[in-house]
Amino acid sequence: VIGQSAKSKRPKEPGENKIKPVSKKVKPKTPKLKERESADSSLKSQSILTQVMDKGNFQKLAATLSLSAGQSIELRCKGNNVTWNYPSYLDTFKDSRLSIKQLDRFGQLILTNSTAADTGEYSCWLQLCNGNKCRKDETKTGSTYIFFTDKEELFVPTPSYFEIVYLSPDKPAVIPCRVTTPSAKVTLHREFPAEEIETDGTDIIYDVKKGFVYQHPTSDHKGIVYCKAESQGAPQISIKYHLLYVEVPKGPPSTTIAASSNRAAVSDSIHVICTVLGEPDVDVNFRWQYPGQESERPTITQNFWRLINRGTGHTTRISKSVLIVEDFEARDAGNYICIARNLQGETTVATKVELN
Repeated sequence: VIGQSAKSKRPKEPGENKIKPVSKKVKPKTPKLKERESADSSLKSQSILTQVMDKGNFQKLAATLSLSAGQSIELRCKGNNVTWNYPSYLDTFKDSRLSIKQLDRFGQLILTNSTAADTGEYSCWLQLCNGNKCRKDETKTGSTYIFFTDKEELFVPTPSYFEIVYLSPDKPAVIPCRVTTPSAKVTLHREFPAEEIETDGTDIIYDVKKGFVYQHPTSDHKGIVYCKAESQGAPQISIKYHLLYVEVPKGPPSTTIAASSNRAAVSDSIHVICTVLGEPDVDVNFRWQYPGQESERPTITQNFWRLINRGTGHTTRISKSVLIVEDFEARDAGNYICIARNLQGETTVATKVELN
């Protein structure tokens, strides 16, 4: 069953902003020790972010804010070089409802005619620049999560009727059925066999800003699931999520290299293939070193990847880089080295091609 969220004609949100606020010490107006000790650290980080209210009043923002869909909002962030982050679909659709300006003393974000799809995190920070190089000022940030409530759309709309979620044994997995009404009662359900999945608050928890989180995914969790939400009316059903289990360990690329032949005659064409098996959502970059490189020997490099299903719900990404040397010459004989890199590190492999 497809819920209201999938039928919406409003712009859809493919993902959510993951920028997290950084705590900053703030001097309260009434410097009482007990008040400082009891202050919520999530509020301290809001010091440079405010909401513009009626008649020019300003309000510092808490960690969350609830507004009705259709309302407009203006946020200000103190500073003369402010960077904003917000739900990414607003960029994807180049939404004209969103306006961002940098003024002399603050950055301004205005969102008009809000919709349920605008629900998400809105954050800002100051940039420290030295010439052309800029970095984030970790001491001056602000963030709030805004719910744009809509009783017709309890789930934040998504661009598709079906999403894939990869389950890896070494990191939590998120079923991103976020709601627009924080007080909604949300449950998780398996399609086959039809049953509600117990949320025990330990292995499976519900985070209103993220969705259901599997803290320690296993192959037992794979399958098709969906969420159900209730709030003062008929329950609504989310889109379906296909959970695929991935067994590839996290770390530098698992890399192999092979040549089409380790011996080549003059004028032959050889292919050297570098292959990485890895997680479905982890990109791999390739670099090559080869005998004719210094003399600027012309070569052809082709990079591509694909997903393969190894059965029982296990999915692996195969990434390949192919170095092609046409019209083999004596200077092409020697070691061919492939360096594969991902966020966890790099792996170097080599093979030798000799002249016949």
